Amino acid sequence: MGQYEHIVHPIPPLWDETSRILILGSFPSVKTREMKFFYGHPQNRFWFVMAELFQETYPVTAEERRSFLLRHHIAAWDVIGECDIVGSSDASIRNVRANDLRPILEGAPIRKICANGKTAFRLYQKYIFPVTGREAVCLPSTSPANAAVRLPQLTEAWRTILS
Repeated sequence: MGQYEHIVHPIPPLWDETSRILILGSFPSVKTREMKFFYGHPQNRFWFVMAELFQETYPVTAEERRSFLLRHHIAAWDVIGECDIVGSSDASIRNVRANDLRPILEGAPIRKICANGKTAFRLYQKYIFPVTGREAVCLPSTSPANAAVRLPQLTEAWRTILS
């Protein structure tokens, strides 16, 4: 295992006053931190799933992705605001400081909170649910580390964001 680094989340939350769905990851991967926008790892299937669900062209640039999410009333952020982590390994996360979701939850009509994967869900339950009292839905991770779940099954599971 590599060296632990203390990292402060480099990406601000994406949302506006029309956001109805909040999608939360755990903490951005190295590739996502380099791209400075959510789900930036080229093997992460998040954008493939979103394009399929909304029957749109796959968004490539950060600006296209930002516009895509806002157009579909989707807010995006992560549970963790800062932590110690080795590379992109969720399993290595320690010394967590959670993000404060209240500005989003108070500023937008969020009707559904979805955790992108079990780690995001577990961290949400531990750090955020006790503060907000808002339930979250655990969806299968779009991460390349979750290769056991194929794209069609992933897309079908994520269909819940449409209801």
